[in-house]
Parts: sequence; C-alpha cells; structure tokens
Amino acid sequence: MPKNKRLSSLGLHTVNGNDPIINKIVFDSRQVEPGCLFAALKGVSVHGAIFVEAVLDAGASAILTDEEGASILTDCKIDALVVRKDARRALAKAVSLFMEKQPETIVAITGTNGKTSVATFCRQLWNETGIEAINIGTTGVEGSWSTSLKYTTPDPIKLHQILYKAASEGITHAAMEASSHGLDQRRLDGVKIKATAFTNFSRDHLDYHISYEDYFDAKKGLFERVCPKGKVGVFNIDNKEIKNLADFYALNNHVLTIGYNETADLVILNQKFYPKNQDIRFSFRDKIYQKSINLIGAFQAENLLMAALLVISSGQQESNIFDILEDIKPVRGRMELAATRKNGATVYVDYAHTPDAIEVALKSLKPHILGKLIVIIGAGGERDEGKRPLMGAAAEKNSDFVIITDDNPRNEDPSSIHQMIKNGIQDNSKVTVIADRAEAILTAVDLLEVGDGLLIAGKGHETEQFIGENIFPFDDFEQASLSAASLDGAEQ
Repeated sequence: MPKNKRLSSLGLHTVNGNDPIINKIVFDSRQVEPGCLFAALKGVSVHGAIFVEAVLDAGASAILTDEEGASILTDCKIDALVVRKDARRALAKAVSLFMEKQPETIVAITGTNGKTSVATFCRQLWNETGIEAINIGTTGVEGSWSTSLKYTTPDPIKLHQILYKAASEGITHAAMEASSHGLDQRRLDGVKIKATAFTNFSRDHLDYHISYEDYFDAKKGLFERVCPKGKVGVFNIDNKEIKNLADFYALNNHVLTIGYNETADLVILNQKFYPKNQDIRFSFRDKIYQKSINLIGAFQAENLLMAALLVISSGQQESNIFDILEDIKPVRGRMELAATRKNGATVYVDYAHTPDAIEVALKSLKPHILGKLIVIIGAGGERDEGKRPLMGAAAEKNSDFVIITDDNPRNEDPSSIHQMIKNGIQDNSKVTVIADRAEAILTAVDLLEVGDGLLIAGKGHETEQFIGENIFPFDDFEQASLSAASLDGAEQ
C-alpha cells in the first residue's frame, strides 16, 4: 500500500502553513481514521463541511474544502485547512500523488454511446497481443482481473485504488470510460492518460446537466483539462460538433480521425452484413484493408476501428492490430445475439437508451435482417423526460413494430412513462404497450417469423430491474433465450 506522505507532497498547502503527515484520503465522514485527509465537498443534499467537527474528533489531520465549505467552517478551529476553488480537482490530483502507481498506458473514451464497446475492444486487442490489460467502466473492471463498479467512472479514490492494484499486479494497459458525470465532477483529473477518444454525441443526461451545451462542455473536459498537451486524440468526425473539437484539439495535440467522411484518417469504405457478422473495407495511411468481424451493426465496426486507432496510437503496430480484428468478441449487452429461433429469426440485446442510440442501433441492425424488425423500448424513471417521445419517434421511424415496456421505472408511474414514449409515435397500429418486461419479450419473440429480427433495447448487460423501492433480478439476454427455447419447444 502507498506510504504516508506530507500534505504538501500532495500538492495541497494549508491556510496557516501546517504540513501534517497523511495516511489516508477520504470524502466519506464514516471512513475517517486518525491521520487522514478529509475532503469536505458539496453533495446532492448537503455540504460535507457540516461533518468537519465530527471528523476532527475522529482524528482527521487535515481538511480540504471549497469556498462554500470554508464559509461554513469560519467558527471551526482546524489545524490544517486547505481551501481550493475547485476542490474536487484538487482531491483527484492529491489522490493520484498519494497512490503513486498507475498502469503505464491508459486511454480514456468519452461520448454519448459506444464508450463501453470501445474500452472493451481496446482491452481485447491488447490481450490478443499478449499484453496484460483491463477496461474500466459500465460493465465494471474486466480483463486481467475483474471487479464490479457502482458507477461508469468511479470516484477518484476508488478509481486510483483500482489503478494502483492493476499496476501492482503487473497490468500495464487500461482503457477507461469517461462519463460526463465523471468529467464534470473531476473524477479523472490526475489519471495519466496517453490517448483519448470521442465516439459520438447526442442528447442524454439532461436530468443532470443544465443544457445540451453544458453536457458537451463536460465531455470536452477530457481533452481540454484532463489530458495533457501533446497527446493523441481519436475523433469520429461524422459528427459536426466532434469534428470542430478535433480541429481545435489538433492545434496542440496529435489527432487521428475516423468515419465515413472521406477526409478522415481512417475511412470506412464499405460494409457487407450477415445475420451474425459483417465484412468491413477501410483505408488507413494510403492502404486499403478488408476484414471479417464477428460484430453486429455498422456502429460496432466504427467502435472496433476506433479502439484499433487508440491501441495503435499508444504503441502497437497497425498491421498487427488490423490482423486480429476478426478475433474480437462482442461486448455483453452491446448488439449481442441473444437467441435464434428454429425458423431462423434472431433476437438481439443492446444498451441503446437514447433517441440517437435507438436510431443508430436499428439502422445498423436492419441490413442484417431480411424480414421485419421489431423493437422493445422503455425509459428509466426519474430521468430525462424530454427524450422519451424522441425515443418513440426514433423507434417508429426505424422499425416495423414497437413494443413499449418497463425499463427501471423507479418511483415514477410506469404508465406515465409509457405514454410519454407513445406520444412520439404517429401510427398507433405500429405500437403496443406491454408493461411487464418479461411478457413483452415473450410476446415479441412469439411474433417473429422467418427472417425477422427483434431488438431488445435499453438494459443491455444489466441484470436488475428497479421498480419502486424494490430491485428485482432481470436479464434481457436470459429472458430472450428462455422465451425462444420455450416457444420452439412448445411447437414441437
């Protein structure tokens, strides 16, 4: 474990010049021990500064807080007080210096969709070349060792504990998802990133961010604040906003671009689709490649090639990486083939939970399907309401039939969520509402005829359903498989 360190060696200097020895860093008052640094930060409901007297009694050696916290502590006697305008960033930097060890090569990926796939593909590509690697994000820590995570981007203390453990066990490479929440809350500041990527951008998380522009600004933080100058940025320039950011980033950094846009460094020239895989043809550095990959959906080809560019930009030879694209496996819950009926109809599970993601997923899946395409969608309760009718519209436009169902309604009225989604659908003959998700999946699978396809969107890899205050086990993949087996067995 890391050795004790002077507060000043963590980049923190007190108001009165005191410089205590720190043996631990926490921001949860329940975890305070003698000799620790307590970060008193603003929370959802209260400011951590209200707990300072209690943590001092518990033996905390120093307090880090922001200007609001300092105003709360004016009457509190503190031997070692550090006040920073951006206390969250100061905390992340301090934790980085305290923990010391990180994998030698870390890449970070942001974007509305595709982060998990790109990070996982990076890890797989490294692993295929004999490199010990992990990916960190929505699906937890995966690879050379694994653990579950509560958030896509963990808090800086948890994150640096993961990086320390990885480095201590000889893991040299890591691919991280950089969520907008994580970037806004400075969780990644202090991570030594060698390359970054921006997959795509569309509406999401407006229950947290003030506006669409605020959401984009949070994403930009990865390139403008977290990653030092002179590093590599990989950008999908089919998105106008991302292209503009790439042009700006290129002023002080090396940029690699990808897309169908002929001006990109890696241009996707053509794709041919089959029920369980696809062929891709692309150009890179004046050379044309054609590969067969075991992934469904055009967007997954984009994600895989973006991962390849990240891996190449962090030290691997392009010829070696492109030669192993066919060995890369689908990501759990990301356009994953969940079941195939006896009549050949196929069922896929995908994490798509935004209007843009639903549209992209359905458009990408359609070339793999000869018959009609059915989609199951829902929307999380107590989250961005504005996207719900847009999700309905995207589903109607790009499929033959829509089934609206529950998707983590939490404490919100499920029927109200269903109606908001349905409000975006113009043709009532193309939609039905089946609240129970298991029943919705069984019904949809039963509808499949020869050559048809079903996309179960929203939950992806998730294995739980949040209804009211209760959490129920639920796995879309498992439910689809059981439904297909049950129906095909009954037909014998």
